Amino acid sequence: MKISIIGKGNVGSALARRFGEAGHAVTVTDSSTAPDQVVAQVAEADVTVLAVPFPAVAQLDGKVKTALDGKIVIDVTNPLAADFMSLTLGHTTSAGEQVAAALPGARVVKAFNTVFAATLDTPELGGGTLFLPVAADDEAAKKTVLELGRQLGFDAVDVGPLVNSRYLEPAVELLIQLAYGVGLGANIGFTLARA
Repeated sequence: MKISIIGKGNVGSALARRFGEAGHAVTVTDSSTAPDQVVAQVAEADVTVLAVPFPAVAQLDGKVKTALDGKIVIDVTNPLAADFMSLTLGHTTSAGEQVAAALPGARVVKAFNTVFAATLDTPELGGGTLFLPVAADDEAAKKTVLELGRQLGFDAVDVGPLVNSRYLEPAVELLIQLAYGVGLGANIGFTLARA
C-alpha cells in the first residue's frame, strides 16, 4: 500500500518507520515541503496520515485539501492546549469531527491518536497489547485502518462512528496527565481486557 504522511514530528516519523517496516511504500512531507509536492504524494497514496498539530489542519494549503478528496485520511491529531495539559475541544465536537469538516471530501478515520510516539515501536507493554481504537463513518476506510493497526501489532478495535472521537481525545489527555503530570513517563498506554 502507498501511504503518505503529512508531518515529520515524533508521531509522523514513528509511523513512517513502522509502516515502512511493514512493507508499505511511505512518503513523508512537512510544512517546509512545497504544496505541489504534497499534492503529488497525496495523489499517489492509498492512505494519507495527518500527523500535524491540530491547529495546523486549518492552515493546510487549499490544493492539498482538494487532493485529499475521496482519500482515506488517518487523523492522529488531538486538540491539545499549548502546554499539552488540557484539551481545547470537547463535549459538542472533537478534533476528528473538525478535521472531517475541514476536509469534506476525505474519508476521515480517527486512529493512532491514543498511542504515544514513544510506544508506537513497542505495541506490547507489561504483557499486554496496546489498544488502538479506530473511529470513522466510512466503514471501508475504517476497515483499511484497522488492518494497518493490526499489521503494526496493535489491538485495533472498531469503536464506532467518527463522533466517538469525543471520547478518544480525552483518553489521550488522561495518558498525558499520567505520563507528565503524575510522572509515570511516556512508556505507558491502554490495553483492552476481554473476558
